[in-house]
Amino acid sequence: MTDKKPTHTPKDSHYANLRRAYREQNADKSGPAPSVPARKAARPGKPTPADRVRLYGIHTVEAALANPARVLHRLYCTRNALNRLEIEEGNPPCPLEIVEPRFLDSELGSEAVHQGAMLETDPLAVRRLADLGETDLVLVLDQVTDPHNVGAILRSAVAFGAGAVVTTSRHSPQESGVLAKSASGALELVPYIQITNLAEALVEIAERGFQTIGLDSDGGVELETAFTTKRLALVLGSEGKGLRQKTRETVDMLARLEVPGAIRSLNVSNAAAVGLYAARRFMA
Repeated sequence: MTDKKPTHTPKDSHYANLRRAYREQNADKSGPAPSVPARKAARPGKPTPADRVRLYGIHTVEAALANPARVLHRLYCTRNALNRLEIEEGNPPCPLEIVEPRFLDSELGSEAVHQGAMLETDPLAVRRLADLGETDLVLVLDQVTDPHNVGAILRSAVAFGAGAVVTTSRHSPQESGVLAKSASGALELVPYIQITNLAEALVEIAERGFQTIGLDSDGGVELETAFTTKRLALVLGSEGKGLRQKTRETVDMLARLEVPGAIRSLNVSNAAAVGLYAARRFMA
């Protein structure tokens, strides 16, 4: 197995574009920018496997390397991937090991689209609702369990300038290579906040001035007519069951995405993207 010839150049860096877009979308938000801690050194000693996550894929690894909040341990790269990441072999951001693609295949499994790059790192620090800051738009997930869907939702959150994705610590994916790969760098750019009790979190979010709107196919109003404030929290339910009853009772209102086709419901990640678009149109 060999890598394809790299086509990546500095001017079309996926991560640079993400960072630039995110800064532009949030440039006019009030309040100080959140502080970013200085890069920490890797912890001494051999950690247990639970202490680390393995991130893979060019965009995912590129974003993690650029995140000063990341604790980096070791980067495994093919030479082609190293070129695509624009890293000098003699001056890597963390310990580097040049490997063949088959090594990554054996470490990550044949289903992982690693593109010749894998990074061992600590999980990101736990985030709290206090980290919402002055953001005007958040997504709340009610037991969305598929890491591919959550990763796609994180990407949409960054694209539309949402300030956080809030989910439960149980019945939702933890940080992992699959989640990070699906997010394609977005995990580094938007807080992924995990809480214990969703109903209590929704009450706190409402107390912070957000209108909480649950997206439900049986909602009494169309989403576009539901917005009443310019600080919005969109709440989406699980892939199969939708919003739980307690969640439905806790949000300010239930609204539906009006779709004219024969299929009346959308995949949760698609619904999140449409909801974010509608919210941004209202807030513009």
